[in-house]
Amino acid sequence: MASRSEPLSVVVDTREQEPYVFASEHVAVVRRALAAGDYSLDGHETTVAVERKSLDDYVASVIVERERFLRELALLAKYELACVVVEATLEDVIAHRYRSGAHPNSVVGATLAIIVDHRVPVYFCGDRQLACRIVEGILRRYHKKVRAS
Repeated sequence: MASRSEPLSVVVDTREQEPYVFASEHVAVVRRALAAGDYSLDGHETTVAVERKSLDDYVASVIVERERFLRELALLAKYELACVVVEATLEDVIAHRYRSGAHPNSVVGATLAIIVDHRVPVYFCGDRQLACRIVEGILRRYHKKVRAS
């Protein structure tokens, strides 16, 4: 079983422009191209992935760059565990705290489509720091699960 002190080897996609700096000294980061997502685990790149989005990037992805993002979601949907982590709250969406002119209802509708149609959960994590904690927690929990099996 993996413990909190067991090293976690996190793979960060080479295209990730603002990679997280994990607080734990027990996280080793490897930069490598991933087929889908921005974060994964070494040796599990095709079974677990987390896609990180700032709020502006998320809105652009689900509205303007929808076709490209749908292709990525199709890949993520095949993984054992995949999700989208947004560095904002749902309240930020409703209050239109993003640069795009997209209506908040359109963003919420696109989010629901991702969750229901593609079976990829979307987590609104509040801010970048909390999102980083969630990403590390998801990857650590998955690591513990695969080590136990």
